[in-house]
Amino acid sequence: MKKRGRASNVTPHPPSTVIAHRGGLRGLGTGISLIQSAGLRDALRPFRIRFIWAAVYFLVVFLIGTVGYWVIEDWRWTDAVYMAVTTVTSVGFMEVYPLSASGRTFTMLLIFLGITGLGLWWALITALIVELDLAGVLRGRRIMKSIESLSDHYIICGAGRMGRVVISEMVAAQIPFIVIERDATRLLNVLENNPDALVVEGDATMEQTLIGAQVERAKGLAACLADDADNLLVCITARHLKPSLNTVARAYNEESLQKLRRAGAEHVVSPNVTGGIRMAYSLLRPHVVSFLDCVISDAGIELRLEQAAISGDSPLVGQSLAGARIPQRTGLIVLGLRRASQIGPPIYNPGPETHLGAGDVMIVLGRSEQVEQLRQYAGGEVQL
Repeated sequence: MKKRGRASNVTPHPPSTVIAHRGGLRGLGTGISLIQSAGLRDALRPFRIRFIWAAVYFLVVFLIGTVGYWVIEDWRWTDAVYMAVTTVTSVGFMEVYPLSASGRTFTMLLIFLGITGLGLWWALITALIVELDLAGVLRGRRIMKSIESLSDHYIICGAGRMGRVVISEMVAAQIPFIVIERDATRLLNVLENNPDALVVEGDATMEQTLIGAQVERAKGLAACLADDADNLLVCITARHLKPSLNTVARAYNEESLQKLRRAGAEHVVSPNVTGGIRMAYSLLRPHVVSFLDCVISDAGIELRLEQAAISGDSPLVGQSLAGARIPQRTGLIVLGLRRASQIGPPIYNPGPETHLGAGDVMIVLGRSEQVEQLRQYAGGEVQL
């Protein structure tokens, strides 16, 4: 009589934390969940060959046991298969028929082969579970360190229709950003289009979530949630955590515009208002709208509207626009100038006698490489 037992089916549970992968990673000290781009399918790929070889091993042992009982004991095929399966899997039960001396020797060999195969099988499953869990922990710690080291990045709250447009612009500009969204399906959609994106599964209205996204070191925040009340709460929370944070909020209702501004949003975008103005301009000034579409969306032409800030050690400080000779040196057109201490709209089409100061921001039109050259010059990094 062999020892009774029954092998149970064990399904490895995927790790619940991975960043830049499709699994979710929770409990990293901040109470948020980070998503990565590699799923369980990718993690299982190295184990597929091992499990296939283990299955082939069992099939061969089953075949040897069946043929052995059929030849040694002269049993029917059904009895031989049944005896081979119960012996190899260590399930037990009594012998189908009394065994001969040769049959007992063969059974002992088959038991050894079966125990060896089961040991290999459970070792593979254990290694899979341990490796997935360990990889999740290590990747989670590595990504958390990378997020904790971020600075001057942007936080996008909400991955809906407007949030996805903002994400696309951030990717095109190659600007570091973090996406906060509580809907895991939307996060997966973001990662499918941008596998390297850093995303946080959580509630953007919670202070703990914003802290986990390093809002205190962020350069700007876009509140793109569907509900105006949520955007209002995000602005209040972000302004409390970092008063100098540049915040842009989406407002669906017109009555929310002033509320969001009072809550700390420096800019408020209403799709209804903006869409209405655009439709009117498309009717009245279609060529102007077409030109602006190309400049803003970078579609069809290489020109873009950009801005360049003047640092305190820049050679531009104290110079006039005529003396700076920006169009001659970079090929850019200076369309506007915002003073560092200016309140209200910027200076449009500044004259050649306009002097530049530290902290001023120039609004220019030109190609991306020209803008980058001007930024380095305005930042005091290079001399033109």
